[in-house]
Amino acid sequence: MENTNTHKLLIIVGSVREGRFGPVVGSWVAEQARTHGGFEVDVLDLADIDIPLALPAESPKFAGDAYPRPAGMARLTSALEEADAFIVVTPEYNHSYPASLKAAIDWHFTQWTAKPVAFVSYGGAAGGRHAVLHLENVLTELHAVTIRDGLAFPNYFTAWQDGRPLDESAAGYAKTLLDQLSWWAATLRSGRETAPYPA
Repeated sequence: MENTNTHKLLIIVGSVREGRFGPVVGSWVAEQARTHGGFEVDVLDLADIDIPLALPAESPKFAGDAYPRPAGMARLTSALEEADAFIVVTPEYNHSYPASLKAAIDWHFTQWTAKPVAFVSYGGAAGGRHAVLHLENVLTELHAVTIRDGLAFPNYFTAWQDGRPLDESAAGYAKTLLDQLSWWAATLRSGRETAPYPA
């Protein structure tokens, strides 16, 4: 019997750059989500997925299941479809987010619709907040619901040690994010099951 009190959470590690820090952050976030207890957690690293930059002519919004995605993208598409909620782990490159994330988003549409998305960012002095602002705009266009309380890690290169943030309050902020994400996951899943989303 399905446990309706838990939600399928997909944590997306967005950077594919050589030497990236994203997998470290993603691993810690997954640990917090599993400790929270409200989620069935899956971590997907975009570095493991074939994501071409060239897109088919038709929009995935209108093509639906017939949209011609490459075979190497099947795991990403399936994970997005099955998820009740998302956490996007992103760095900040030149005041925005990585091209790998934009491509992964643009190859899909309905998979994001009426689902909540939270953000965990890292970077220099801004902690990746410019990247998150841009992602909020993009995902709102896809009818996703972005969560206000995210996590940002400024100067991550000195703020982490042995795979964990040195700031002891980080776990508390993560719990707030996860509590809000769980509430929205339950609310939006109920809404999707009750009536089709009017996109």
